[in-house]
Amino acid sequence: MQFTQAEFLVFLFVALLAVWRCRTRLPRNVLLLAASYYFYAYWDYRFCGLLVLSTVVDYFVAKQIASATVTRIKRRWLLVSLCVNLGVLGFFKYFNFFIESAGVLLQSFGLNHSTLNIVLPVGISFYTFQTLSYTIDVYRG
Repeated sequence: MQFTQAEFLVFLFVALLAVWRCRTRLPRNVLLLAASYYFYAYWDYRFCGLLVLSTVVDYFVAKQIASATVTRIKRRWLLVSLCVNLGVLGFFKYFNFFIESAGVLLQSFGLNHSTLNIVLPVGISFYTFQTLSYTIDVYRG
């Protein structure tokens, strides 16, 4: 679904109408989250798990940071978020590079190799840094 397609305009209209009809914050937030997942899944549903993982980890981590009173514990939870999110981002951004480099090395020893190409999910850098900025904002108070 592209921003310039009529399909997107219908989706946007329905989503905005539904959000507008929600009178309380929790149902509105759940609806916005569901609409976001739907929009992302429309491109390729297989990568929604990454979005859900990032959402769940950062939601849980933010709650732990907000409830912690000791800075050391807050910092550890922030580190959990950084490791999970940057680990996923690093895997998808650099896996192919390392596999190709290992393949070149193996070929120099006369060994044959087969490669596995990983598709880079759309917007992974954007939503990774967005969730990290949220967690860092919670950490900073």
